[in-house]
Amino acid sequence: MANVLEREKQAQIISMLVEGMSIRSVERITRVHRDTIMRLAVRVGQHCQTILDERMRGLSVQYCQCDEIWAYVGKKQRRMIAGDSPEFGDAYTFVAFDQDSKLAICHLVGKRDEGHTHEFMSDLAARVDGHTQISTDGFPCYPAAVMNTFNGRSAYGQIVKSYGGGSTDVAHRYSPAGLLDVRRVGMWGHPRMRYISTSHVERNNLTMRMQMRRFTRLTNAFSKKLANLKAAVALHFAWYNFVRIHRSLGMTPAMAANVTGELWTIDRLIP
Repeated sequence: MANVLEREKQAQIISMLVEGMSIRSVERITRVHRDTIMRLAVRVGQHCQTILDERMRGLSVQYCQCDEIWAYVGKKQRRMIAGDSPEFGDAYTFVAFDQDSKLAICHLVGKRDEGHTHEFMSDLAARVDGHTQISTDGFPCYPAAVMNTFNGRSAYGQIVKSYGGGSTDVAHRYSPAGLLDVRRVGMWGHPRMRYISTSHVERNNLTMRMQMRRFTRLTNAFSKKLANLKAAVALHFAWYNFVRIHRSLGMTPAMAANVTGELWTIDRLIP
């Protein structure tokens, strides 16, 4: 018979992972082999994706912000060579975010291209009821995707940022380029201009980088398989929506959005 981790030990491991600890750090603390930890994380992450698919439905969202956050699988895109797995290279996580409840409505891990953008928007449209205002950055694949999936159920605006003047000094090589200009552009549906923004979803990007080790920049932490990355993201958003109390709300985003009436525990995320 296979050796199965006790439920309490499973919850301890998952709690450490969602708080941003690496697989090897969890291994050292819990004395559970890293392969066992990874298998548990994938199993729980797949279960969390099922929870999100079932629960994130029929949502009423007044202002929805969408953005993408970069990571990579196996190796960075510039290191790719002929014969590498198509899963390797850049992997972007698209996120739809409710400005008011701070709920992560849906997400998609894939390439930053037209096909995945349309798939992401189609999923979002299936989860949101009624009319909503959507804000995105200036990524050119968004307008057609929003138009084709929401069919007049949205007002849509883009916030277009122009950057430049990045430092060439070695000491500042990792500093972001300077922000030159920000423009709000109403695309269609008469959006309220003051609410065309991606500030909240961009702040959520920071939460993702802090709470998922494989998203942390300038480290040796990265996903070896696409399935591992997808499971980690699903686990994070299930924990973020249902378990983690948002400081500005005093409750979880799922409670604020009336998706659930109670605070969940980590144990509820484990199948």
